[in-house]
Amino acid sequence: MKIREVPFIAMGGVYEKDDVAAAIGVISAVAEQSGSFFPLPEETQFQDMLAEHEGARRAVAVNSCGTALDCCMMALGVKEGDEVITTPLTFVCTAGTAVARGAKVVFADIDPVTMNLDPAAVMEKITPRTKAVIPVHFTGLACDIDGFDRIAEKTGIPVIYDAAHAVGARYRGKPVGNRGKASCYSFQSNKNMTCLGEGGAITTDDEIFAEKVRQLKTFGYVYGTSLGVASIGFNYRMTKVQYAVGITQLSKIDRILKIRQERRQIDSHAAGQGTRRHFRRGWRPVLHTRRIYNHESFRHAYREYSCGKPSVSRGRRSVQEQAGRGHRLVFRLLRTENRLSGNLCQ
Repeated sequence: MKIREVPFIAMGGVYEKDDVAAAIGVISAVAEQSGSFFPLPEETQFQDMLAEHEGARRAVAVNSCGTALDCCMMALGVKEGDEVITTPLTFVCTAGTAVARGAKVVFADIDPVTMNLDPAAVMEKITPRTKAVIPVHFTGLACDIDGFDRIAEKTGIPVIYDAAHAVGARYRGKPVGNRGKASCYSFQSNKNMTCLGEGGAITTDDEIFAEKVRQLKTFGYVYGTSLGVASIGFNYRMTKVQYAVGITQLSKIDRILKIRQERRQIDSHAAGQGTRRHFRRGWRPVLHTRRIYNHESFRHAYREYSCGKPSVSRGRRSVQEQAGRGHRLVFRLLRTENRLSGNLCQ
């Protein structure tokens, strides 16, 4: 059997000359006699820029989306005996962060049109032990946020959004960062923007919650006229260099998203014509490409492009049933060139 070698292609954020200059600038400044890697003022600037971009009052930067979710679970007091409802169609840390606190993870089904967690399915899973709900803006398409707002209003259960894929996503024409109790973002190397390989953040309109997660990410320190430790915390901080590059990444993210939208249109056209190998033998874009992605009030961040090969038998079934009857999905990463030349779309 012939072994085919597939070269690695960077699929995440785009690094350009301004990112390199930002990193070199910080390192050069630190090399001076009075230099320091203490993250100010870059930390404050990055957090303020992210909060504004994502429509939230506060942003707290951490070193991954996983630690962002950890901070949120701890701030909510999730513990052994509690239940946390989430989607089975996600990365492991969405559920793992609840397990780490001793809670039981309860999976609810997805909406077959959007592949996002279905609020109606979540309602069926709620018990007196339910402590939180974690929907995921899967592949960059915003969840049914209005539906989860109704659940929170009816039950009082906080909703923490896993927005790892969703920097720049829009729901009914607005950013998603101020919805629910909080949203957790990722700036890992294969996301649409990245902070030198890792990074994350929590955004929220709740000032008290923001302060809780801020203390959790930085050893419980409180800064002001005097320095003190007010609570138990950890070191979940990004570095000064990461913040500097995060600032330049934020300045270009809308341009990157526009390019990804254009790439999606090319692939959608190719799927219709059957001209790309990714779409041969029955693979096609999933239905929500036509129903939702193109609606002007929803901006899909296109972390991935979803394609499906339907089961032989038709009809709505659960994720588990679909998996057992030959339903398959593939998530095609849209390529944006990771080069200094500025050639971002090949």
